Amino acid sequence: MKLYNSIGPNPKVVRMFIAEKGLSIPVTQVDLMAGENRKPPYASGVNPAGQTPALELETGEAIAEITVICEYLEELHPTPALIGETHVQRAITRMWTRRIDLNVCEPMANGFRAAEGREMFAPRMKLVSKEAAADLKVIAKDRIQWLDAQMGDRTFVCGDRFTLADILLYAFLEFGVQVGQPLAGEGPWLSAWFDRVKARPSASA
Repeated sequence: MKLYNSIGPNPKVVRMFIAEKGLSIPVTQVDLMAGENRKPPYASGVNPAGQTPALELETGEAIAEITVICEYLEELHPTPALIGETHVQRAITRMWTRRIDLNVCEPMANGFRAAEGREMFAPRMKLVSKEAAADLKVIAKDRIQWLDAQMGDRTFVCGDRFTLADILLYAFLEFGVQVGQPLAGEGPWLSAWFDRVKARPSASA
């Protein structure tokens, strides 16, 4: 296998997942700043969507989308379980991962692309207006506050289990700090949780 890696929160999710699994996968860097991800050979031979990361398999095929890559690695290496050991655990992890992805990660990332990142992203993809970008950031803030209120006394998003949901949330909240959306401080649970995850060795992956 080979991981096509780059800057940004999406590759960070997969790197953290790999680190938590204790795996060693060769890495090829893709220069997003230079637009390598939108040009051949990457866009023509690895991922036609022009996104990173991607995982090249032994067959020569490549799979993309971070949750798909993580699901694939979990099937190959089920221990430690980062999605779940039982059908109930897996369902709960997928539920929270989906909520975090749609309600926090998507508006945060699109808000950044259409505002601070506009100069870089405007030639590469369709963006919402700068005014809508501000609304997306408000939506991300509202949803992260909702999430904080749901967590109660849990150690991690899915209770006592550290899962893909935590990895996804951490990678994007870490990114948010870097781009002027410091959402990790929007609630008492989130703030303590963020520090717990930051202390894990995989957080530096």
